[in-house]
Amino acid sequence: MAVENLTTPRTALPNSYVDVTAREIDFVSRFAKNWQALQEVLGISRPIKKAAGTKLVSYKATVALESGAVNPGAVIPYSKATVTQVAYEDLTLEKYAKAVPIEDVDKYGVQVAVEKTDDAFLDELQNEVLEDLYTKLADDTYAMTANKANFQKAVAGAIGLVKDKFKKLRRNTSSTIVFVNTLDAYDYLGDASISIQTMFGIDYVKNFMGADVMILSSDIAEGKVIAIPADNLVCYYVDPSTEFAKLGLVYTTDGDTNLIGFHAQGNYGTAVGESFALKGMKLWYEYADGVAIVTIEANPLNGLTVTSDLDETTYPWSDKTPGDFQEDVAVSGNKITGTLKFMEGGISPSGPLSGDGYFLALKWTDPAQAVTSLLVGLQPSEGTGLVECIDDTDRNGVFKIASKDQKLVLIQSNDTKKTKQVFDLSGLTLEEPGV
Repeated sequence: MAVENLTTPRTALPNSYVDVTAREIDFVSRFAKNWQALQEVLGISRPIKKAAGTKLVSYKATVALESGAVNPGAVIPYSKATVTQVAYEDLTLEKYAKAVPIEDVDKYGVQVAVEKTDDAFLDELQNEVLEDLYTKLADDTYAMTANKANFQKAVAGAIGLVKDKFKKLRRNTSSTIVFVNTLDAYDYLGDASISIQTMFGIDYVKNFMGADVMILSSDIAEGKVIAIPADNLVCYYVDPSTEFAKLGLVYTTDGDTNLIGFHAQGNYGTAVGESFALKGMKLWYEYADGVAIVTIEANPLNGLTVTSDLDETTYPWSDKTPGDFQEDVAVSGNKITGTLKFMEGGISPSGPLSGDGYFLALKWTDPAQAVTSLLVGLQPSEGTGLVECIDDTDRNGVFKIASKDQKLVLIQSNDTKKTKQVFDLSGLTLEEPGV
């Protein structure tokens, strides 16, 4: 049975048909109403309609400022702005179905068997949109990262990172959204009298600790604070009311946002009431590197001191010293800078340091604590991942760098504490082969 779009004029219909249509209208209207409220809370602009199968693209943007000290009458040099595409993903239609047998209606009544399951169906569809967003935001492949000693400093640090990033890009940041774990938030809030509101299946606080909106969710990992400017968050969708009617598939939409389509019908062959939902909706960030992820160091160990390895260091597995493949490497805070030379054949005859590429040598100083584990490596990894180095008495390492987008990660821990240090390699210069 085909059901007309919400905007189509109605004629006299059987009561049972009207009841089913009313369910459809109620379902899509509630979804749209909840979404519009969430849209207002998050400060997201109107959703952008995309054709089915459209690729979603994010960007990574950097600006290298040239010196502003220009002599009178001299040509002012352009600062170099670089924008690259990252994080491709298909925008696909998602199809769902729910069935209620007549036995459930007879046993529990219509309100429980039909209306309550419609409510649960709606909640799950809303939650799926948010869970997908949380998974995307937690990906630190391109995100700015940092470590802070407590919840308050982590929130402030995350907000500061995104504001600084967008200021450098000359982009507006009208408001900042912060995502935190529910338990972390309540541990910090304690007995404070804070008004927590709920909309579209999320709990949130407005205007708290510098965040225009702070989202509380158990889907955010404990010890993590994620921040993103509202201007960096967009919603793309496929309109379920278009084209599919030619297949005999007519979904009721709200006639405005058209983010979700819903259809209900009875199946006499199986004696069940069937409900179908069609959704092609995704929350997406425009700039993949416009997201900040800050780790809360609960009871932190003192971090390792990381420095450039000495040029005269020799390795038993190589005839090269750091001076052969790197220059002016320095560590400042969580940023590593310097120049890496292209090494044909690598610096080792076999193993992960063989083959053409760039190599980075570092040393780290153990703060002489009762550390039982020391993991060191690059993320994303080209194969070796994080390596246990607790038995490495020399406390040095050489890493094969595949991209400046990688992060150097050091994790030290004992029976009760853990410290994760993340170092940014984007400041390195990779010399062209043959230079």
